[in-house]
Amino acid sequence: MDKKKAILAIDGKDPIELNILRGSLGCQELDIRTLGAQGYFAFDPGFTSTASCQSSITYIDGDKGVLLYRGFPIDQLALNSNYLEVCYILLYGEAPNVKQFHDFKISLTHNSLLHEQIYNLLRCFCRHAHPMAMLCGMTGALAAIYHDSMDVHRKSHRDLIAIRLLAQMPTMVSMCYRYATGKPFVYPCHDFSYSGNILYMMFSDPSETYVINPILERALDCILILHADHEQNASTSTIRTAGSSGANPFSCISAAVASLWGPSHGGANEACLLMLEEIGTIENIPVFLRRAKDKNDPFRLMGFGHRVYKNYDPRAMVMREVCHEVLNHLEVKKDLMEVAMELEYIALHDSYFIERKLYPNIDFYSGIILKAMGIPSSMFTAIFAMARTVGWIAHWKEMYDEGIKISRPRQLYTGYTQRNFNSKITS
Repeated sequence: MDKKKAILAIDGKDPIELNILRGSLGCQELDIRTLGAQGYFAFDPGFTSTASCQSSITYIDGDKGVLLYRGFPIDQLALNSNYLEVCYILLYGEAPNVKQFHDFKISLTHNSLLHEQIYNLLRCFCRHAHPMAMLCGMTGALAAIYHDSMDVHRKSHRDLIAIRLLAQMPTMVSMCYRYATGKPFVYPCHDFSYSGNILYMMFSDPSETYVINPILERALDCILILHADHEQNASTSTIRTAGSSGANPFSCISAAVASLWGPSHGGANEACLLMLEEIGTIENIPVFLRRAKDKNDPFRLMGFGHRVYKNYDPRAMVMREVCHEVLNHLEVKKDLMEVAMELEYIALHDSYFIERKLYPNIDFYSGIILKAMGIPSSMFTAIFAMARTVGWIAHWKEMYDEGIKISRPRQLYTGYTQRNFNSKITS
């Protein structure tokens, strides 16, 4: 990276010289690492203007609506690849050749079974618990299963950890669904694709032969690709923070699952579907739009706008086409899709949305697709977690590959200054 200089002048004191860094794409960034030695720290709540790491995995240009995985545009990957190929790209930086892809797929296949104790653990949970609560516990429990056979400082062991997590996350997510619905667990089948196997484990009947629906298989694969990574979001930052201490990687993934669970992050697609169901019909849209524009009304229009994108979310453009294909194929009731299409049209033409750059995002469509596939809304975030696991692992591996350094954010202290203590409870 080319280095330029910036001069920071504070209250007439000697100016502080800061390096200006420029990556291969994106904004120039001030290198403020030397500020601490000068007695200053940057104040940036939410880290909206602070780069916490250097990464070569994913690039986002929110103003232009661009998303790249290792330099490959997301729409090209979603239309021309499959999820496992994208996983390989995110983990290793390049698209696999035929042999590399075959070996990668075989490794995942042979590691998809869970330790029997994980099944026993799941049975201890309440069946009505949220699937993300179950997934959090099960993922963290893997740290107790794989506690004595790995060394995270060895690259070969980090690669094995990646394989185990990618292979076993679909098994755990499917188990959460089966357990919550009172159905018997279904073990992975080596005859299906990654996405086909997920559908098989979730929906098959042990007493019948299960036939994979290719339209739904491809739709799920596309959902997984579009959710695979998204730069330094809350859950990815969580795994980097947890992993920076050298913590067990399975416990770090559990922490990321917990972060993703929040309605402002991974739970947004579930919230969006509930909103569409609340609106119900096209005729009700004007009422809800007025409520959304009323600052005093708690109603919030979900599925519009994004913390990073100030243009149309490129993932939403792909997801929209997939949504149409699935609904047309299944011939399901399209009330929600009609409401969604009308809301999209209004968002692209109403000055309120245009001025605030509130374009439809990926959550706007993904919930409709998952619901049409028969997946309950409570499982939406768990599907998201399954898709994002590869991104979390890629960032965790990158952190170790480049040299681990523990995270230690600073704060702006606003409490009492030093004062003397006199006990009020002694006689």
